[in-house]
Amino acid sequence: MPAPHRFTRAELDSFRDTEVPDLVPAPGDPVRLLFVGINPGLWTAAVQTHFAHPGNRFYPALLEAGIIGRRVDPAAGMTEDDREHLRRRGIGITNIARRATARADELSTSELREGGLRLRRTVTELAPQVVAVAGITAYRTAFGDRRATAGRQDEPFEGAALWVVPNPSGLNAHETVATLARAYAEPAREAGVLPR
Repeated sequence: MPAPHRFTRAELDSFRDTEVPDLVPAPGDPVRLLFVGINPGLWTAAVQTHFAHPGNRFYPALLEAGIIGRRVDPAAGMTEDDREHLRRRGIGITNIARRATARADELSTSELREGGLRLRRTVTELAPQVVAVAGITAYRTAFGDRRATAGRQDEPFEGAALWVVPNPSGLNAHETVATLARAYAEPAREAGVLPR
């Protein structure tokens, strides 16, 4: 596989529709906080690491918030030590839709709704304390809640507290690492990953 900074458009396009496995703690270990992306991007699919695109602010925001205790550079693929660091902290990562696309708007409404049903099964199985869905528009579509707003939701989600937080993609230009860190810290505090 080429070095990440050398992926060509054709190489990235070859990963279209690829799936990326969920990152979750080992069976029997608690999941405190489950982050939910919309779907894997092509770079994420290429290196099999969630939120891997170099312009994505997910891991810098987690570090600034104190949710993780060390820098993670996923663009070349997360190391097993990086994955274990997240697992030990009780953090999991999954997606609403499983297939990789260049942009989330390539997903159909039915794919997002099917992904919402799959996410319900995943949450039932993993029993996280808190679920944080990154992306209000995808959340509204996946769960048919057109009036949902960002922040903590009133109703629990399969027994977990539910938050809708900003998407960390570089395409979400009005968010910064600092604003994302503040948004992600709130569900992390409720999950016990950060002190209250």
